[in-house]
Amino acid sequence: MNPFILQGKVAVVTGASKGIGASIARHLGAAGAAVVVNYATSKVGADAVVAEITAGGGEAMAVQANVADGAEITRLFAAAKAAYGRVDILVNNAGVYEFAPLEAITATHFHKQFELNVLGLLLTTQEAVRMMRPEGGSIINISSIAGTMPMANGSVYSATKAAVDAITVSLSLELGPRKIRVNSLNPGMVETEGLQAAGFANGDFQRMVEGQTPLGRIAQPEDIARAAVFFASAEAGWVTGQSLVLAGGQRQ
Repeated sequence: MNPFILQGKVAVVTGASKGIGASIARHLGAAGAAVVVNYATSKVGADAVVAEITAGGGEAMAVQANVADGAEITRLFAAAKAAYGRVDILVNNAGVYEFAPLEAITATHFHKQFELNVLGLLLTTQEAVRMMRPEGGSIINISSIAGTMPMANGSVYSATKAAVDAITVSLSLELGPRKIRVNSLNPGMVETEGLQAAGFANGDFQRMVEGQTPLGRIAQPEDIARAAVFFASAEAGWVTGQSLVLAGGQRQ
């Protein structure tokens, strides 16, 4: 793949201070895009991603905003516009996952996940589309195999990701006439800081997933990031409304 495949493009990556988002931001920067590295709380992590991109000769800036909050989303894109004047690529990566059995589900549990994973994604996309040029752009939603392969105790989280998959198709139809492509990446288990914090790493659950995966391992963030660069680029110019499962062949 051409290392300058995104030269001259401007990308916004939400939730990009760590994990999948950080890897996507780094890969987009390495491919030539100027990257707005969004973060909610981890300024240190976002600054480290910016430093890595700029050290490689790229251009990036960190912008704090909680993308579950409409006013902060507006501020994020105002900063992007002031710095770069437009947006060509949006990666909706910011998200949250919590698991609970049916009897423990509360309104707070529900709204926390839907407000970020679904409403925040829609409002962020709304702002990005306003800044895209007549030449169009690329929107990449980070979904999950949980949308089509839900697990026990994950009814709310799985529902948010099923919603993301539906939004991806709906917006691809709506925005196609404006030359804006909308696709989703649907990872399985990925080795991230969030996985560690949730207590899923290096335990029975990870071993079970690895046993169900033909390639015999869980994903690394760069496995997802490389696909994001493809979807962001003109190489995927005839691809929209698609959900790409990135799970090493896992089907259950």
